[in-house]
Amino acid sequence: MKILVCISNVPDTTSKITFTNDNTAPNTAGLQYIINPYDEIALSKAIALAEGGQGTVTVINVGEAGTEATIRKALATGADEAVRVDAAPRDAWFVANQIAHYAKDKQFDLILTGRESIDYNGVQVAGFVGELLDIPSVSTAKKLEINGTTATVEREIEGGKEVLSIPLPAVVGTAEGVAEPRIPNMRGIMSARTKPLSVVEAIEVPVLSRIVRYELPEPRGAVTLVDAAEAEKLLDLLHNKARVI
Repeated sequence: MKILVCISNVPDTTSKITFTNDNTAPNTAGLQYIINPYDEIALSKAIALAEGGQGTVTVINVGEAGTEATIRKALATGADEAVRVDAAPRDAWFVANQIAHYAKDKQFDLILTGRESIDYNGVQVAGFVGELLDIPSVSTAKKLEINGTTATVEREIEGGKEVLSIPLPAVVGTAEGVAEPRIPNMRGIMSARTKPLSVVEAIEVPVLSRIVRYELPEPRGAVTLVDAAEAEKLLDLLHNKARVI
């Protein structure tokens, strides 16, 4: 099985996010970057499927040279080779076009992404890639099994679960439950230095959206404590001040 895993380079969740250029761009100074956690799930599942000579795993990242440390971590985790599309990932449509253009003549049996990236939370790339390649795509998968040329995917829907059977090749966006993220060991870290990492040029993609500005969420207000015996006061605050009932 030939598997392509799409990985994003995202700020660590412990990083303090600020903006620059009049709030039109993230301030990257001092930020620590990691593999998007949902993409780590996809990568772990791909490695499990390919173990024992059952297949190969290629990771692809759309990013500039600064993302190569993240890509090398994916190689250390167990991917066989990596590709970096040399461009800043301006939006999901741009990223999906780069991935689809690379994958269209490579005959991948399975393309895995995370359900979303933790910086923009768009849940768009898997669907876009599937549409661009004209193959089935399923997002937010909680379980994934491969049997021959068929993938069985389970995902949560409102009020229950949905189980889908789809033919390969296909695109699947993974969520928690598909696999446990793997931690690179020393052997993997050493071998990652010599695994192939190719850099390819980006294709032109029409600009369909642009970010006007970033805004931080409103700071949390002070907590109002209400005595347990004053239920009427609590109801009054919820109704007239918080306006939630």
